[in-house]
Amino acid sequence: GDKVSEGTEIARIQTAGTSAQSLSEGERAQTATATTEKATTTTASSANETDANTKATATTSVASTSAAKLEAASTSSQAAMPQASTPHQADAATLLLDKPHASPSVRKFARELGVDLSRVKGSGAKGRITQTDVQSYVKGALQNTPSSTEQSGVSASGSGAALGLISWPKVDFEKFGAIERKPLSRIKKISGANLHRNWVMIPHVTQHDEVDISDLETFRQALNDEHAKSGVKLTMLAFIVKAMVQCLKRFPEFNASLEGDDLILKKYMHIGFAADTPNGLVVPVLRDADKKGILDIARESSELAAKAREGKLSPADMQGGSISISSLGGIGGSFFTPIINAPEVAILGVGRGQMKPQWQARTASFEPRLMLPLSLSYDHRVIDGAAAARFISYLGQLLSDFRRVTL
Repeated sequence: GDKVSEGTEIARIQTAGTSAQSLSEGERAQTATATTEKATTTTASSANETDANTKATATTSVASTSAAKLEAASTSSQAAMPQASTPHQADAATLLLDKPHASPSVRKFARELGVDLSRVKGSGAKGRITQTDVQSYVKGALQNTPSSTEQSGVSASGSGAALGLISWPKVDFEKFGAIERKPLSRIKKISGANLHRNWVMIPHVTQHDEVDISDLETFRQALNDEHAKSGVKLTMLAFIVKAMVQCLKRFPEFNASLEGDDLILKKYMHIGFAADTPNGLVVPVLRDADKKGILDIARESSELAAKAREGKLSPADMQGGSISISSLGGIGGSFFTPIINAPEVAILGVGRGQMKPQWQARTASFEPRLMLPLSLSYDHRVIDGAAAARFISYLGQLLSDFRRVTL
C-alpha cells in the first residue's frame, strides 16, 4: 500500500463516543494501539468549525496501516464529528497517551473482573499488560484484602497492627517460672473480638450516678415474701428492666442503632442483660419487656440465666437487643465502665448497693440509705452528654419511687 509520512492527518477518533462506526472493532483497537506508541496533537480546523466547542477530539498519526482503509475511516469520521478547540484536543490526546497499553481481549477480561487497568503493571513488550498481569493483580488484591475484624481496625490476634500500634510483646514466660497454657474458650474468643471491636470503633462516654433504692428494696423483699411459694424470686434486675422500659419510651434515641448515615429507631423494647457463665460472659435478651409485668420479667430472666450457665442459649436468644444491663450487684464493686454491646448505643452498669449517710430535708438530718451505683456508657456519635444526664436522672427518679413507673 501507499506510505504515509509522519505527522500526516489520516484519522479523527472521538475519545468519548462511538461515532466512527465505519471502523471495525479490530481496526479501532489497532488504531488506538498505534496511537499510544506514536501520537501527536494538532490544531484542527474544518468546515464544521462553527460547532467547534461541542465535542472534544484528538488528532493522531499512525505509522503503518493500509492507507486506503484509514482514508475511508477518516472521511466517515470527519463527516460524523465536529471539530474542537486546541485545549480540548490536547487534553484528549493526553488521555489517550495515558491509556493503559493492553489488547481488546485483555481489556474485556479486566472488565469482567472489575479491574482498573491503570493500576496494573504490564510485563509485556513496551509495558503492554497481559492477561497474566491482570490475574496476578487480582491474586495480590485478594491476599491483601483485610478480614472483617481488620477492616474495623482490630486484628484477629489483637496485635494492634491494623491500628498502627507497636507489635504485642512476645515473652518467654517460662524463664520467670512455671506456667500453664490454657486455650481460650469459644465464648471468650467470640466475645473478646466483639468487645475489642466495640471499644475501638465506638466513642464511649460513661456517666456515673447513685440512686436511693431504700424504699424499692423494702418493696422487693415484701413481694418475695408474698410469692415465696410460687418459686419466683424477684431480683433488683427485674425492677431495673421495667424502669429502663420507661426510660426508652421517654428517650427513644437510646433505643436505636447506627447504620451508615442513618439512625435506626426501634419500636420494640428488648432488654439484654449480661450473664456470667463458667465459660465467659453472654448477653441473653428479654423480648417485649414493655408488655410484661415484674413477675414475668423475673421468671424469664431467671430461665435465660439458667440456659446461659448450661450453655443452651441459641443465637436467637442473644440477638435483637434495644439496650443492655451489666449488673455486678451480686458480686460487689461500685462504678465501672461497661462496654457497649454493638449495634446498640448504650449500656447500663449496675454496682452493689451500699448503705451511706444521706441528707434528708424532711428531718433535717443524715440518715442511712441504700445507695445503688449506676454507670451509663453511651455512643457519643448518637447521644449527647445532656441527653445521657437526663436519662440517668430519670432512671434514678423511677428507682427511688417505683410508683412513677405506673404513670
